[in-house]
Formats: sequence, C-alpha cells, structure tokens
Amino acid sequence: MDASPSALMKLLLPKAPFLMKTALWHGLSMSPTSSKWDLRTAITVGMLREMMGPNSPATPISKVQGFTIKDPGVKGKVWVSKVKLSVPEEDDARQLVFKAINDMGTGGETWTEPENRPLEAEWNGYRASAKDDEPEPASLSEQEKYDALKKETTSKVTTLYFHGGAMYLLDPATSRPITTKLARETGGRVFSVRYRLSPQGPFPAALLDCFTAYLSLLHPPPDAPHSPIPASEIVFSGDSAGGMCCTALLQLLLQIHRSAQEGRMPTVKFHGKEVEIPLPAGVALTSPWLDITRSLPSIEAGVVYDYLPPPSAVEKRQVAPCEIWPAKPPRADLYCEGSSLMHPLVSPLAAKDWSKSPPLFFSVGEEMLRDEDAVLAQRCIAQGVKVVWREFEAMPHCFAMLLENVNATPLHYKEIGAFCRDVVEGKAMQNNGIRIAAKTLVRSDLDVRNGLTEIRDDEIEGYMNTGKERIEKKFKRGEDPGSETKPML
Repeated sequence: MDASPSALMKLLLPKAPFLMKTALWHGLSMSPTSSKWDLRTAITVGMLREMMGPNSPATPISKVQGFTIKDPGVKGKVWVSKVKLSVPEEDDARQLVFKAINDMGTGGETWTEPENRPLEAEWNGYRASAKDDEPEPASLSEQEKYDALKKETTSKVTTLYFHGGAMYLLDPATSRPITTKLARETGGRVFSVRYRLSPQGPFPAALLDCFTAYLSLLHPPPDAPHSPIPASEIVFSGDSAGGMCCTALLQLLLQIHRSAQEGRMPTVKFHGKEVEIPLPAGVALTSPWLDITRSLPSIEAGVVYDYLPPPSAVEKRQVAPCEIWPAKPPRADLYCEGSSLMHPLVSPLAAKDWSKSPPLFFSVGEEMLRDEDAVLAQRCIAQGVKVVWREFEAMPHCFAMLLENVNATPLHYKEIGAFCRDVVEGKAMQNNGIRIAAKTLVRSDLDVRNGLTEIRDDEIEGYMNTGKERIEKKFKRGEDPGSETKPML
C-alpha cells in the first residue's frame, strides 16, 4: 500500500464529510457512543464501518488477501525467527484428524482431505534493548535469532498463537504487534503459525496445520530449532478466527482423548516416534469467532459499539470474482462446504462436550460475537471447566489490536498475560468474571455461571440451523456467499 502523503490525501479526501460529521456529533454528545469513546476511537471505528459496510467497493478476495499477508519487515522490540518444518514421513497424525472429523459429524458433511505440507511459523519474542525503529540483526541466522529470543525469556510460557482474519486474511508477519505484546506480558515466547488460508485451503487444512504445530512443539522434528516443550508450559491463544482455531484444536484434542482407551494417554506416530498427545495448560481467547453461521442475536443487536457489519447489512453485497473465488467447484462458504457449517470442528459453538478442558480465558468487548462467547463460557463452567471472563464495556471486536489509544488496551494484554503465567505456573484457577468500564476501568463482578447470557444451550442448534439455511439459500440463489464472510476479522 502506498503510504505517501499524496496517497493518504487521496484516501481521506472523499471521507472528509464523514469525518466532519463524526467529529461534530461526538463533540455535541449526540452520538450513542460519545459518553464511552474519545473522538479518536469514534473516527477509527467509523472509518472501519465505512470500509467494511454494504456500500464498500466490490474487491476481489485475492486482492484483499494479498494485501493483508504482506510482510512489513522486522524492526523494533521483537525477535523473529522463521521456521519451515519438514512433513512427517508417516500419515498417522493426518489420519487421526480425519477420524475425529468423521466421528464428530453427522455423516452428511462433505469436505476434501488436505495433504500434509511443511509447517511454516515464526518464533516471536520481546527484544527489550531494541529501539522502536531498529531493524533486526542482519548477520544472525534463524537459529541464532531463536537462541537470542530464548535468552530474553523470563518465564516458561510458550504461547501457540493463531492469528485472526476470518480464516482467509492476515499472517504471522502482520500479527507481530500482537505477539510481541504477548511475549512481553507473559515473559515467554510465542509460536505464531502460518496456517493454510481459505478459500484455497478450506476446512480442514487449517485444523491440520494447527494440530501439526502443537505436535511440533511437544515433539520437535529434526529440523526444528527448539527442544521439546512440555504441554504444561503451552497455552493456545488467538484472536477472532484465531480463537476458532484454538477452540477447534482444543475440541479435536478432547475428542482424541475421549476416543482413547480409558485411563491411557492417547498417542500418535510423528516423525518416526510414537508420541503422547496431552492437553495444553490453558487457552486464552480474544473475541473468539465460534459460530461460522453468524446466527446468535448479538450478531445483529451488537452493532452499537462494533464495526463489523451484520449479515442483514451485507445481504446483497457482491464480491468481485477472481482466480481463487468463487471456488471451483463452487461452495457456500469461503471456509467450508455448506453441509459442514455446523460441524463442531468448523463452528466450535456446536460442540457440546467440553469436560476435562484446561482453563479458558475470554477477553471480549460489547460486540457482535459476545453471545456465542458467553454461551461457550457458561457451557464450559457447567461442565466443570474453569473460566476467566473479562468483558470490556463499549469496546468493539478485537479492540486491543486496533485501538492502542484507549485505556482498556494495555489492561487487556496484562489480563491475558497474567492468565498465561498463572496456568503455566500451576496456580489453582477459579471461575471469575469482571466487567471493566470503558473510560475509568472500574471493575464490577459478573456471575459467570448464570449471568453472562440468557440464551439456553437447547436454543443454540435452532439459531445455528437458521444461520446455515440463510447461507445455503443465498448460495442456491446464485448470490456470492463470500459477502457473508468478508467483513469478519
């Protein structure tokens, strides 16, 4: 993207009336958000709404994807060690994923078996002594960068991180600002995974990559720079669609454990060895996207503070065709076939059994995804899982990634860092929920067992079926289903 002053003026000039109107209404306290937001937040969210709304120009999926995966280069307070790990000779891990998909489905889902491929990822760590604009040392090898990164860690926390982006956007390279903050707050290291993106790599390609990444931390391939990492030191983390990756991977692991012989740790052959598949220490979620059907009430009702357009606002929007979309043969969703929209490993909200899960952390705003996150949190607590819930008043989806100026952003990272350290250190976790006021950060307790949502578990399937039918009808009418997914970050 051209960042020159002339290019910036070209971008902003058509928005001048909108910017002036936003500033005026905010200054006169006439907007519904003026008591909760500062002007900068109001303009930022407003611009995002303009860019993602129903009147945004039809842009090819390939162009949007290509823009969001460009590596901006490495500089500042971050260590980056890039890895590309070899494919295991045996096919056991891949077949284990496929078995779980079949066992957890209804039998009516259709999906294509992806091939194994080398795992690409980045090790990220906090580089305390670097200046904000200082480039990475050019003379160091990737192994030397990893060794330098490891020397700066002050805790045992290893975060297995999956970026957001609706399963078709973004990259570990563009997520470094997030992973750097995580490394700083946890004192540990972050393994940020370049999972396969849709529509080129539909379900379950990304899930296979996530599972391979976890096995590679536990049992490193010969070409990995790291030593084996105990599961008790690993925390899954991700934002938005990355939260979907986290919860789908967790549900996959729980299914593997459910299918194992009673009382025995499940194993799989991986790079020539029979290795164990334990559960991680915990899972830290930021505004996780759990329902690909986008069907719960807050998807439409939670628009006051959010920038993501609801399904009703993009019902007639088209996506410009390109070489990667529509898919060939066509399918109803960028990420999966229409028949798989409610599979528990596609939409983790559909998974009913979360018992024996490690502790979960949720950081959510007053956003469109709140209902699905609240439902999962209460379901997990009812099944004996420990849940830490942090709800930030008047904050939009993934606010800490977009709004560096608001008081809630540094607090979000402190809370998630504290959770990661606590579960790795083996501290006893207790269910607790806190709502944090927008400007003052005043904290008030929430009843996480019964007070997060009034939506009952037995209502979820009905909501999701309605969402699934909406997407499939749109597909059958010949309308581009890509517009359903496009705004999701």
